[in-house]
Amino acid sequence: MSAAGAGAERARRRLLVVCYFYPPLAGGGVHRVLGFTRHLPRHGWDCSVVCAGEEDYWVSDPTLEIPGGTEVIRARGGSGLSALRRAGGAAGGRRSGRSFAGLRAMSDWWLLPDSYAGWARRAADAARRRIAAGGIDAVLSSSPPDSAHLAGLAVRDPARPWVADFRDPWVALHFRRPPTAWHRARHAALERRVLESADFVLAASRTHADDLRARAAQPLESRARLALRRLEHLPNGFEPEAAAGTGAATAPDATHFTLAFTGTLSQMPDTHVFLEALHDLLARHPEARRRVRARLAGPFDVDYEDRATALGLTGIVELTGPLAHAGTRALQRGADLLLLWKPAGDGFRTMVPGKLYEYLDTGRPVLALLDEDDEAAALVRRAGGEVVPPGRREPLLATLERRYLAWKDGARVADERPAWIEEHTRARLAGRLAALLDDLVDARA
Repeated sequence: MSAAGAGAERARRRLLVVCYFYPPLAGGGVHRVLGFTRHLPRHGWDCSVVCAGEEDYWVSDPTLEIPGGTEVIRARGGSGLSALRRAGGAAGGRRSGRSFAGLRAMSDWWLLPDSYAGWARRAADAARRRIAAGGIDAVLSSSPPDSAHLAGLAVRDPARPWVADFRDPWVALHFRRPPTAWHRARHAALERRVLESADFVLAASRTHADDLRARAAQPLESRARLALRRLEHLPNGFEPEAAAGTGAATAPDATHFTLAFTGTLSQMPDTHVFLEALHDLLARHPEARRRVRARLAGPFDVDYEDRATALGLTGIVELTGPLAHAGTRALQRGADLLLLWKPAGDGFRTMVPGKLYEYLDTGRPVLALLDEDDEAAALVRRAGGEVVPPGRREPLLATLERRYLAWKDGARVADERPAWIEEHTRARLAGRLAALLDDLVDARA
């Protein structure tokens, strides 16, 4: 019997979700949990969400709709990023990368595990009050920020299962270097406590799941061995355009060779690599200034805007700032070439950006600046896309030039949506989560 059928025959259950990012906040971190709350009810699971306030992040999208019937409990304020936003450091989706890096460096010293620690304490209080009111059958905390898991840990109770959902691995240990050995030890201890206390751990990337399984398989006498209860890889996935309400497909602009990047543009050195490669392309083919357009959509560091201007790319490169999600999907659909890159560093090999699944859903060509052994690179190649090394403009220039000249000669690439992408729709992933939650609750009955 399907999870949906089972849900119809028993009393409905309720999941309490603890996450920072939820509409109207926007950005890549929103859509996974939003998808859970949109699709779980059809499998018998209603949702209550403890999240940040409506103005507690520098990126928002008022067009994102909270599913009807979802209970939203807001723990307002308490993050360094919300303080930065109130101070006016991110107007219009623009911010200074240098000032943000300085703020983050300070928070790495004084706030554990991250600048959301104050919010997490209030979120835990709100979660306790909601649990005390009754009707909560399970709890799910979703990170980043990792502080969300400390809120989940704070309300852990043998009466109901707790699922720790990792969209990315523990940030300070994998994506940043802790400032001292003491900080590293504290982060490692907090991560271990969450991983070993949760009744179930979800990892959005297969690489992260494999890393955790390897730690759990260490010899018994090894201090590195991780005592996981249960673990599953549950990808980020995507919402098909029709289900997301993003409207009809957008045909590419026949008069321009359109390059598009969507997502957060912050602390990403390959943005500079792309701008320099595009500058070189225009130097080789001056007529391309009339024909090439690059739209980089999403919140960005002003450093990239300054660099584009210095390279003479005004009118060719547009840093749009955040778009409504429907606008982002339309831009993806209308591109001749979709671009993908990530922050630099070995830790980011575990990161599979949610936008990649949206890219593949469009069927448009994808060009990624990724290491060959990166999990996201494997998905791009599996879908027929192209991967070039990050940090090097020569291979990127050669690929852009080849693609541009083919377009100039009249070649148009037809949409080619991989059939396997259907396995990654958020409706299907929510069905898997519902079945998992049912098993956890039933095991305690």
